[in-house]
Amino acid sequence: MTFEPLGLSADLIRMVAEEGYTEPTPVQAAAIPHVLAGRDVLAAAQTGTGKTAAFVLPILDRLRKHANTSFSPARHPVRALILVPTRELAMQVDDSVHTYGRTVPLRPTVVFGGVPIEPQTKELRAGVEILVATPGRLLDHVGQKTVNLGQVEILVLDEADRMLDMGFLPDIQKIIALLPARRQNLMFSATFSDDILRLSGSILRDPATVEVAARNIAAESVRQLVYPVDRDRKEALLAHLIAKEDWRQVLVFTRTKIGASRLASYLDRRGLEAVAIHSDRTQPERTRALEGFKAGDIRVLVATDVAARGLDIEDLPHVVNFELPWQAQDYIHRIGRTGRAGATGDAVSLVSIDETDLLRGVQRLLKQAIPWTVEEGFVPDRNAEPQPLRGGPPEGRPSRGHHYAHRNAGRPHSGSGARH
Repeated sequence: MTFEPLGLSADLIRMVAEEGYTEPTPVQAAAIPHVLAGRDVLAAAQTGTGKTAAFVLPILDRLRKHANTSFSPARHPVRALILVPTRELAMQVDDSVHTYGRTVPLRPTVVFGGVPIEPQTKELRAGVEILVATPGRLLDHVGQKTVNLGQVEILVLDEADRMLDMGFLPDIQKIIALLPARRQNLMFSATFSDDILRLSGSILRDPATVEVAARNIAAESVRQLVYPVDRDRKEALLAHLIAKEDWRQVLVFTRTKIGASRLASYLDRRGLEAVAIHSDRTQPERTRALEGFKAGDIRVLVATDVAARGLDIEDLPHVVNFELPWQAQDYIHRIGRTGRAGATGDAVSLVSIDETDLLRGVQRLLKQAIPWTVEEGFVPDRNAEPQPLRGGPPEGRPSRGHHYAHRNAGRPHSGSGARH
């Protein structure tokens, strides 16, 4: 299938082709006609499925009639509001609007926290039609009366499930109260959880439902492998694997901010260029880290789940679970960052005995056993006492104290055997 039957304008199809895309992804093929028709949409689509273009392209077409080159701010009211949970995702969506909208004279801008507010205020006061925003910073601008949402025609909630996870529901409700009652609403979420369905029921009117990715399914293009290892040897094993296999562009997940910083420092001291990215880093630091990682100057990016959500890195070849997540569903999100767009990728998990129950939960969710292998020189001590998990509470989660596993909790399931 091509983009032509979806109903987009010829110039937008040309912009898509110039970016190297000739066939729409499933979420684009399903959602774009509904958005062009003015319908509300509830879509289940994870990062990496092409969901951003699924709403950016038809929004550009729908707002085209308002395009003008007037210098008057009054001629450029906010007509599309795109709410996203993280600064990184805000920048990526704004970049897509600029990229695909080169032929459409609409003014887009992006506002998010962690950076000075004055440059954002200047752009808003000059007038913008398409505004990408994180909820907190948008409410800052509302409080300073630097933005008016009274003429918004289209509202997008992108990664709505993550916004709920991060506690943004009160902010979202405040923002929606400022919008016109008559508007088009688009909601994109990785899953249709009960919370998401409740939120959609309060916002969407007779929505078209788009569900393109089966829930709890890992992409077949991702090769999964578990390395059983003693907890106190995880850092050394990771450094060994990166050097031995000559991995480049490795995204490593930890549960805690302090754990991310410690691991990045450990790897960096061993000559493996590594940087941690989490909510305690300033926005310029996070931006530099991401740009360095994409450019190949930084070999390893160590991140928490909260910080990594919204990072859209093309052709990411390696994802490592330095620690398994508390929620098995987050494992799906993590490994979904590799093996995209027909490419293959590796998802490696370093599992200590105290994480055995977490691994079982992941395998139950996947409905399959994950192959495992033991690296020579890192054979775990079967008689070792399980050790408490190190570090503070996971980012975005309350402290739950030390977690111990029983000594006889069992070994990781071998599945179909080690991959050689």
